[in-house]
Amino acid sequence: MNFWPTPWLLAALIPALLVLGALLHRAWEARRTRRQRRMPKHWPLSTRSIANSEEARVWHWLARAFYDHHIMIKLPVTRFTLPRDMEQGMHWYRLLGGVYCTFTVCKADGRVVGCLDVPGRLPLPRSTRQLKHSLLTQCGLPYWVVRSNALPTVAEIRAEFLGESPTVQSMREREQEERAIIAAQTNLRSAISRQRSNRQSDFSPLSTWPNSTTGQAPNSVLGSQWQENSFLVPLDSRKGDLL
Repeated sequence: MNFWPTPWLLAALIPALLVLGALLHRAWEARRTRRQRRMPKHWPLSTRSIANSEEARVWHWLARAFYDHHIMIKLPVTRFTLPRDMEQGMHWYRLLGGVYCTFTVCKADGRVVGCLDVPGRLPLPRSTRQLKHSLLTQCGLPYWVVRSNALPTVAEIRAEFLGESPTVQSMREREQEERAIIAAQTNLRSAISRQRSNRQSDFSPLSTWPNSTTGQAPNSVLGSQWQENSFLVPLDSRKGDLL
């Protein structure tokens, strides 16, 4: 007998086999994808510092320069920008989702006032710098590239980011110094008051000492020569054999 399939049978089997193979391949891909997305029992990750040494130096300087603002680190530009055409939002999000600045200065209400980048060992690519400068300046935000060994003055960066004049900046610094002095004076007064209270409570039993001859407390002697907040006068004013 001849078991070779007839041409019409081959014509029917080949498409069926192709469909079956496609289905099996799709099922295998779906299973592999699920396996990759499955939560691992042991994450192959370790913690690291959010900023390197160069960035940390600039970060600390910014914290002093903008003591009345918040310094956000490595914040994507998509967090504080909004597309004018909402239908194109996903398109711009995919393009700009990986674009961020090293530092973003913002107010307490979350409004951004400017951005800075800190280059690494290699200079910032020109295309990246132009992209951020064009994007941020058109949004009305200053954009600077700084290094820790060539920082601008506090007056310069505050004037650029906040529009402060040198006079306003000097007045703000003077006000900050006056507040620090007032706070120090207040702390000093509180410390002195606590010391006085402690000393008075420590020497309050002296008024109950009995007199050696009368058996009464020498209130007249201590009361006449006692000075407030004084340690030596009450003790030295008492008469003794060696005096």
